[in-house]
Amino acid sequence: MDVHRIGATALTPLRQSPPPKPLPATSFRATCESILAAVDRVIDGKAEASRVALTVLLAQGHLLVEDVPGVGKTMLAKTLARTIDCSVSRIQFTPDLLPSDVTGVSIYNQATRQFEFRPGAVFANIVIGDEINRASAKTQSALLECMEEHQVTVDGTSYGLSEPFMVIATQNPIEMEGTYPLPEAQRDRFMARISMGYPDEAAEIEMLESHQSESPLLSVEPVAEASDLLAMIETVKDVFVSDPVKEFTVALGRATRTSEKIRLGSSPRAVLQLLRAAKARAALDGRDFVLPDDIAAMAPAVLTHRLILDRRAASAGLTAAGILEAIVASVPLPSDGAARLRRQG
Repeated sequence: MDVHRIGATALTPLRQSPPPKPLPATSFRATCESILAAVDRVIDGKAEASRVALTVLLAQGHLLVEDVPGVGKTMLAKTLARTIDCSVSRIQFTPDLLPSDVTGVSIYNQATRQFEFRPGAVFANIVIGDEINRASAKTQSALLECMEEHQVTVDGTSYGLSEPFMVIATQNPIEMEGTYPLPEAQRDRFMARISMGYPDEAAEIEMLESHQSESPLLSVEPVAEASDLLAMIETVKDVFVSDPVKEFTVALGRATRTSEKIRLGSSPRAVLQLLRAAKARAALDGRDFVLPDDIAAMAPAVLTHRLILDRRAASAGLTAAGILEAIVASVPLPSDGAARLRRQG
């Protein structure tokens, strides 16, 4: 694990590894298909949710899965984690969970007469936060530094988290008993939010057949290592984005801030994460450039959970998803750039 310490002026790395080389396109596609196939064998009828989860992972983001209990939120998180041979930890968020349970704590060692840091559950490549909105806001906020800066600061010392690092959190709808709303600052750190929804009839019948003896999760084998994932992330970083596509992305973000129906629009961080997610989506589709369609396709998952509606819009029964859909349709596509990129594709 890379460790960083805070000195008098700056954060100085004790050890820094060079970035891996990007994975070749054929190996990238083969690994992605293997991961998605493994997830689809466990999660019946939710191919799109699995694809978005993998997209967020490759874009170095964090995923929030929101839905009613029993629809496979935690199963999706566990399955995705099992497909990669890396460290995984699970945190069950409860009202009595303390921030130190998440980040770690310094304990005095009487033998050495020094304080020793005991890492918390967040020190893993993939952290599964189950029912995150059942913990208090103080405990939820313990993840803020971890998710944004990939480090934990305890007693003036900052400890770096291993790469890759991803938080996959599940939460129940806010109207469910015993839940707390996530702070706006924490919602903004989740790159995307998805909803599982109920499976269709055929998928539910298939689930009864495949899950009756034992959980199919037990048969999931890793198809990639942490080093492979780091190389795949570098591949996504190399995806080209033209200036017209960047302008289209910024226009979408600014449109949410100027809408009369939205009290709090998307932040600059949200715009940046939207572009990163679009690059990962393009790579999953086998392209080394981003289309405006990638931006539009990822906008609902990336932006909707960040928007806070105006009171009049909320009282009129409007939803963030519906308003965002109208905004995406109203922002003109970058004609010259989009046509050029489509011809290249």
